[in-house]
Amino acid sequence: MKEKAKINSGIYLVIDPSMEESTLLESLEKAISAKPCALQIWDNFPSSVQVAPLICKIKEICRGTGIPILMNNHPEWAELFDMDGIHFDELSPDHTVSFPKLKQQGKLIGVTINNDLNLIKAAIRANVDYLSFCSMFPSSTANSCDLVEFETVQKTRKLTSIPIFLAGGITTQRIEHLKPLEFDGIAVVSGVMKAADPETAISQYKQLLTDLKK
Repeated sequence: MKEKAKINSGIYLVIDPSMEESTLLESLEKAISAKPCALQIWDNFPSSVQVAPLICKIKEICRGTGIPILMNNHPEWAELFDMDGIHFDELSPDHTVSFPKLKQQGKLIGVTINNDLNLIKAAIRANVDYLSFCSMFPSSTANSCDLVEFETVQKTRKLTSIPIFLAGGITTQRIEHLKPLEFDGIAVVSGVMKAADPETAISQYKQLLTDLKK
């Protein structure tokens, strides 16, 4: 069995394959220099023919960095391209049935959650490796998520010690509003990948996160 990757606290970077490819790869190269704690490939491919070549290019950029690469919603791609894990946008029986095989392959498993404590408890019982709350604030890339109640995050932290990430509309200006919460990291899409300097953007998020936890 492949040695399992580890997801640490920090900035969890999500990239959107619908971006113009050269811009995406150039931004990713810069962002990777700032060492995000994980990289998720959103399953937002404009065309199925782009999946294999683009994933291979992304993996090549990340080679040797030690940054875990996770596929969004497609465990078959995570297996085919030997990625480190899989992130599901929701917890469903169709997904959880694949968990034993994914665990056997040494894959990290994460899931997006919201305000439903029953689903949160089910995810914890299913032995996921981390939880991602969406959406903390209004966001163009998380517009299908209801806003998360801070109380839900606080209750979840009491239920489990696994990493908790917060996602959705978390700009550098909004991070300070997360001060009451105990969490491990922030998931960011456009705040990094659409920044003029993605490396500086991640470094800034990291510093703000460090300051928040003082």
